[in-house]
Amino acid sequence: MRPRTRAELATALTRRGISEEVAAQVLDRYDEVGIIDDAAFARAWVSSRHQGRGLARRALANELRQRGVDADVATEALGELDESTEAETARSLVDRKLRTATGSPEAVFRRLVGMLARKGYPPGVAIRAVKDALAERDAEAAEFADQIDADALAEAGSDPERDAL
Repeated sequence: MRPRTRAELATALTRRGISEEVAAQVLDRYDEVGIIDDAAFARAWVSSRHQGRGLARRALANELRQRGVDADVATEALGELDESTEAETARSLVDRKLRTATGSPEAVFRRLVGMLARKGYPPGVAIRAVKDALAERDAEAAEFADQIDADALAEAGSDPERDAL
């Protein structure tokens, strides 16, 4: 079992028919003795999910919100991930997927940018990571990558998968 947030435990107690008053007393006591620590949970969740699944800050924030972590606590935990770490992780994910990627550079570009988008990476980070990786792959991919204006695609706020073609 994984650690749970206060909100998750409150929901579990409610499902078991425990009154809100008793649940609140139990959860308050858990807080006092350190059994529940949403800040520690959020830090561990961010570290684990970023390293293990390669999720970006946006996806992690959504997961923490779904688990009932307070917005301020989540923001503090997410603050440990800086932009350079996020960019390095995106590039690592792209490099790993690129080893087995087949198809035209355009198709590979779309798939890889889409994969990063699903993991919560901002368009600029995703496009740059894929563009840089393609530029190092082979001559055909490098030629395609040279034609990509990552900044223009990211600033346009458009769908990079569709606009790459």
